[in-house]
Amino acid sequence: MNLLPPLSAIPRDVAAAADYPPHARVRLDDNAWAYISSGAADELTWQDNAAAFDRLRLQSRVLADVRGGHTRLELFGQTFAHPILLAPVAYQKLAHPDGELATAQAADALDAGMVVSTLASCRIEHIARQTRAPLWFQLYPQPDRAFTMDLVRRAEAAGYQALVVTVDAPIAGVRNREQRAGFHLPAGIGAVNLQGMPATPSAPLAPGESAVFDRLMTHAPTWNDIEALRSATRLPLILKGILSVQDARRALEAGADGIVVSNHGGRTLDTLASAIDALPPIADAVGDRLVVLMDGGIRRGTDVLKALALGARAVMIGRAWLYGLAAAGPLGVAHVIRLLRDELEIAMALTGCRTLADISRDLLAPAPRRD
Repeated sequence: MNLLPPLSAIPRDVAAAADYPPHARVRLDDNAWAYISSGAADELTWQDNAAAFDRLRLQSRVLADVRGGHTRLELFGQTFAHPILLAPVAYQKLAHPDGELATAQAADALDAGMVVSTLASCRIEHIARQTRAPLWFQLYPQPDRAFTMDLVRRAEAAGYQALVVTVDAPIAGVRNREQRAGFHLPAGIGAVNLQGMPATPSAPLAPGESAVFDRLMTHAPTWNDIEALRSATRLPLILKGILSVQDARRALEAGADGIVVSNHGGRTLDTLASAIDALPPIADAVGDRLVVLMDGGIRRGTDVLKALALGARAVMIGRAWLYGLAAAGPLGVAHVIRLLRDELEIAMALTGCRTLADISRDLLAPAPRRD
């Protein structure tokens, strides 16, 4: 398969984030494409993440004076130019040779907060030196809890400003497209920030034991680990992967400062609710006691507006900019952010919102009757 080099300019036919996947596909081999574009099992949740936004309708507001409007906000004492953050994505060198360093350049250029994955293919310290944009560190708790704390200390020392603990993926989901493609990490790409981690002993399973419950889940994090992290760091603590009111309330009890309503982009457990459908009851339940963020299925600035209207303070985007990274490197990532921000500002203007504080559920039109 002859792969094309990254684009050096944005083609005329790329007018929206959704125009990037075909340009990404011809620049990725089957192995990388299977990883980047797949969801769990039958991919129903992955598809519904986007479809659920399409089911929501906006209500316009005319003749509003929105002069001097802006998209600025504060999260955990940090100022952001807009509410669009780059979600944590593992192994970005699968999409582009510069991986996370290219993404960090785009975040810097577009004033976008970036969340860096534990499974980044570049060292977290190198990424921090690449950008002045706000950086958060996404943590997968490792079997060796001392090594996990070393990761947290490295992130603190490198200047990361929040800790995002992924809580919905203690084991990998069943991703059939990856299985069919025989997905593997190519030589030279790996989780470089986990180098030096002590190996976890693994005894043979006894008759009747489960590979899931008696091996893979043996070292999975629990609420006790969240409470221990809360005691161990002064960074804002955000739990990513909350879909139920009960877990949102438990996060509050454990000392979390924020949550991300997310189903992991539909990549862990199929047939979960879409993230945008799960958002409103969670936002209602926790009110202002937790900062509520959301990710999953965002492809348009109107999607960002809908998420904010339903209770999110900001959103994270993943696949949208990852396709841009594969197609055009940092230029593609920056272009996707710019497109979404421009679309958000236009949507705000046409719904009478001068600032993010003006966005409310009144902007959502009543659902049409289906007799």
